[in-house]
Amino acid sequence: MHAFESIAEQRISEAVAKGELDNLPGAGQPLNLDDDPLVPEDLRLAYRILKNAGYVPPEVEAFKEFADLERLVHSLEEGEARSQAMKKLRVLSLQLGELRNTSLQVEAGYYSQLLNRLT
Repeated sequence: MHAFESIAEQRISEAVAKGELDNLPGAGQPLNLDDDPLVPEDLRLAYRILKNAGYVPPEVEAFKEFADLERLVHSLEEGEARSQAMKKLRVLSLQLGELRNTSLQVEAGYYSQLLNRLT
């Protein structure tokens, strides 16, 4: 893939040098990135309607709740409130794992390592 990228970059550079990319229609305009290329074309309209209606998939809501609970657990000191929040976090983790047919424990470990590396 690196060779393909090199050839593409070389051809783009040559076209820029020759002025072939000057005054193209849409130059300086923002790109329309509303369509998700990973969504099949026949489902894009339905997804756009749901998105415009403010619908959020249950998995996204659960991930938001998971992140909020994780922050809460880290902010609480040892005690009853923290243990309750940790129990709820475990249950939510299992539910998310079922939604995705996977376990979040590996992802959580990866996430914490990534977070430590970035901070």
